[in-house]
Amino acid sequence: MADYISQTPFLTLVGTTTKPIEALTLVQQGTVDLVFLDIQMPRLTGLQFLKLAGNKCRVVLTTAYPEYALDGYENDVVDYLLKPVSFERFFKAAQKALVLLPGSVPVAVLAPPAAPALPPPAPADHMFVKGESKNKFLRVEYADILYIEGLSNYVAIQLPGQRLVTYHTLKDLIETLPQPQFLRVHKSYIVSLSKIRMVDGNTIYIGDKEIPVSETYREQLYQLIR
Repeated sequence: MADYISQTPFLTLVGTTTKPIEALTLVQQGTVDLVFLDIQMPRLTGLQFLKLAGNKCRVVLTTAYPEYALDGYENDVVDYLLKPVSFERFFKAAQKALVLLPGSVPVAVLAPPAAPALPPPAPADHMFVKGESKNKFLRVEYADILYIEGLSNYVAIQLPGQRLVTYHTLKDLIETLPQPQFLRVHKSYIVSLSKIRMVDGNTIYIGDKEIPVSETYREQLYQLIR
């Protein structure tokens, strides 16, 4: 709650305590406009606190027990927050209290503070594929992939001097691989555009490998290489 209050520009934290008598003293001194009050407390319950505080302040009840909601509203509380309390729900309760407090401002002009902008995630430069045993995974750098060949429910990933066969499908892979670096050119092949040595008609040459281009993907290939 203290953290939420610090993020709410129209609230100022007067104090926090787990001792209801101490909190009641602050309220009776007239220095508190709003209390976020638990129900289960030592010596005094939240409902007993409400009766003793009278009209000295406004109260938002915060508790893990929904069965006390009716009692809370019968005691004219501003709002009733069930734990765990999200910041959005807390802020709505604070706004409701604000319009009831002296010197309130129209609630329409208030909005939750914007979350700080996060930097965009760095683009991935690799993926992990399943190895030959259950809990073995191999890291594959995208820059090393020459082409990928579909083998029914498996794929063969061709790297310089190495061929990895893993349980995967071309359909899943093409949705994972960065675009337009990788392109599907046939029902059985995905190629890395940067590794193409030559395109001749309906054939791609990567090193000594000849890869067919089907009619379905030919136009997209030629648009990219042009």
